[in-house]
Amino acid sequence: MKNIFLGALLFCFTIQVNAQEYNKWSLDFGLGVHEIINPLSPGYETGALSFGQASLGVRHMFNEKFGLRIDLGYNEFKEGKNSLPFRANYYRASLEGVVNAGSLLKFSSWTKRFNLLFHGGMGLSSLRTITPIETGGEPLLNFIVGFTPQFKLSNRISLFLDASAVFHDYQNFTFDGAANTKEREISANLFNTSVGVNISLGKHKKNADFLEDEEVIIDSEIDDIKKRLTTAENEIAALKVKKTEINKVELVSELDNRYAKKGEVVTNRYADVVSNSNVDFVRRLLNSGYINVYFDVNKTKVQNGSLNSLNYLIQFMKDNPNVSALLIGYADETGEENRNLTLSKNRAKSIFNILVASGISASKLSYTGGGEDKSVSENARQFARKVTFKIK
Repeated sequence: MKNIFLGALLFCFTIQVNAQEYNKWSLDFGLGVHEIINPLSPGYETGALSFGQASLGVRHMFNEKFGLRIDLGYNEFKEGKNSLPFRANYYRASLEGVVNAGSLLKFSSWTKRFNLLFHGGMGLSSLRTITPIETGGEPLLNFIVGFTPQFKLSNRISLFLDASAVFHDYQNFTFDGAANTKEREISANLFNTSVGVNISLGKHKKNADFLEDEEVIIDSEIDDIKKRLTTAENEIAALKVKKTEINKVELVSELDNRYAKKGEVVTNRYADVVSNSNVDFVRRLLNSGYINVYFDVNKTKVQNGSLNSLNYLIQFMKDNPNVSALLIGYADETGEENRNLTLSKNRAKSIFNILVASGISASKLSYTGGGEDKSVSENARQFARKVTFKIK
């Protein structure tokens, strides 16, 4: 039963986590430095930390692991410290696939702030050299790969550092405007490094980049449930021992000492024993189900061992003619449910008949059938075949 319960909870948690809502769209803006790798004519270079590049990205995540990104970029090239002078403008548009490495590597198991994305794709670029030789804007086929560490500031905003390499299929002109004499090949042409901000778009608090991993959540929840179940089992075992002790010793002693039949006590003892507090005590015992009448299987005749409980009720109602009682019959879960409902009502009616025959006014009594008592286990069904009392 414990394993079934844990399995059901695991399924519910999995459904809940997988069904969680989060923002899948985002925008990112970046600014930074760049370096031209090739092709450049001898005497020209930009340096490793040349400012003058910006990017704008629109990203959609299909789930917390994979997505697509449209990337727009701009570079303004100029000579470095030890270079001949030149100027060039570069425009880029590409479609990239995005992989959330943080989700795949379960970053959420050790951090809530850091994440890592990888991206790669292809698109079109335009290179226009201004000086020393002006070109009309050469169209280029580009390929781009990169990685993007992220730091979460809030549910919607995170900072990023992006490092990307751009490859061209071939350039007819170098970045300084000269004719490119190298053989046609795909080679690394440009390296960009950006810092920027990513903004999550949508109505939800969470976004796809920083979702907690479902296995981490489930493992944590299941561990907590196991601890709670172990604690509950220990408490239930202690309660069972405590309840058994009360039923066997304390309860019988309380009933005999606090409330006895008039004919069984010595002169003046009954006056001391029966008081308003004692009456309330017995009323609580009756209403709480400590005093019940039990039956054999498919029978409406009271078990001999339950006659004392019935005598307590008879004596109580005779001593307190202002009270009334509701008799509720029950059956165990064996057999058809409709038949058990009739059986439970007949058991209550048999107690009603006994009470009336004992001198209790029928106007002070009512009875009903409660059907099957499903609160007991299969091994304790003898406790389901009963009539309980509700004193009003």
